[in-house]
Amino acid sequence: MGDSGIGCSAEPATTPADPTYDPSVAESDRSTPLRVLVYSNDADTRQQVILALGPRPRPDLPELDYLEVATAPVVIEQMDAGGIDLAILDGESVPAGGLGIAKQLKDEIEQCPPVVVLTGRPDDAWLANWSRAEASVSHPIDPMQLTRAVAGVLQAR
Repeated sequence: MGDSGIGCSAEPATTPADPTYDPSVAESDRSTPLRVLVYSNDADTRQQVILALGPRPRPDLPELDYLEVATAPVVIEQMDAGGIDLAILDGESVPAGGLGIAKQLKDEIEQCPPVVVLTGRPDDAWLANWSRAEASVSHPIDPMQLTRAVAGVLQAR
């Protein structure tokens, strides 16, 4: 589908009190967009993720260029091809859930990009650990929580 955050009019608020906020990041580090794969069989979930993060989730991060994916084989194909900086995978997708896909990617891709998984509930965080994802956020998607998780993962890479 679409690969941009068109329609995202506001960037999430950030403050120096946010522990992952780093105003010292050089502007040159923010000039190249990051390619973010967003996987869910549900188009509404993909749009919720894109709208929650917007085109630039925080001023100290580069813009995000989204690639929406609805099927597991395309996730594997895109990740194998390279050029993805972050994958956000919906653990509630069917028939292939994002947690299993995350585990497969981490097991099979030597330099696997960071992965954020969306879990069905906060108590499923242990499944995110099993999948070797760098972070997890539970449904329903909270824009602030997702932004914190994505920013933390991107700054740690």
